Amino acid sequence: MNKPATKSERETLKAIWRLGKDGGAHTGALAEALGVTAGTVTASVKRLADRGLALHQPYRSVELTPAGRRLAVAAIRRHRIVERFLSDMLGYPWNEADRLAPSFEHDLPDEVEERLWVALDRPATCPHGFPIPEPEVAEIPELPPLYDLEPGARAVVALPGSTDPEVVAFLDTLGLRPGVGVEVREKLPFGGPMVLSVEGSDRTVGERVAKQIFVRSGADAVRNVSATPEAVSPRQSGSAGDRQPLGEAGSRPASRKERSA
Repeated sequence: MNKPATKSERETLKAIWRLGKDGGAHTGALAEALGVTAGTVTASVKRLADRGLALHQPYRSVELTPAGRRLAVAAIRRHRIVERFLSDMLGYPWNEADRLAPSFEHDLPDEVEERLWVALDRPATCPHGFPIPEPEVAEIPELPPLYDLEPGARAVVALPGSTDPEVVAFLDTLGLRPGVGVEVREKLPFGGPMVLSVEGSDRTVGERVAKQIFVRSGADAVRNVSATPEAVSPRQSGSAGDRQPLGEAGSRPASRKERSA
């Protein structure tokens, strides 16, 4: 149990946590999310179970133990801090940061992770807009979909890396990017579209798309609606030599393995 988790184990823990929020993750779904074979996932899950980090019985879903949840959330915290470093300090767009983070996040000593977080001025969210969890916790606050909001509500946009690239491109034309503040102006009944105020302009979004956008609310988010950070669109992100440090960066489709960080 005291042995440090390997890269493969951390990635599997993160995938189980993401897919198993409603009661467990099936090995087939894990294999697809991680881009590996079902046999590879089964072997990884068995190793986690042997270490007391996961529970799994044949033909049933995989669940994390309390210790497994803490380790999964710690891995997600590290991933999101590294994403912030790549975005804020090196200027990578949010989806590109998501893609690159796993290539070296697993090799960071805990001390370096903490110093990175402090050097970044203790950010509360990753470039996608999702919370960076506190150390030593086993849960991460869930963000509701935009479509759950009612007229008059104000919030800040968060987009998973798994969002369809065509949806990301469409949202970019509306100004809906991670970190952008919105206010719900109108919401039609019976699954109708909603009208949003986005950076001073009214935008209409249908139910299906609005359910793929997540939002942060509360006092800090409400303040951000009137002080939205500049976000960079996929069309604006240049080559590595042209990048400038950004706050809430733009987007580029992530590979399947690194989605939904």
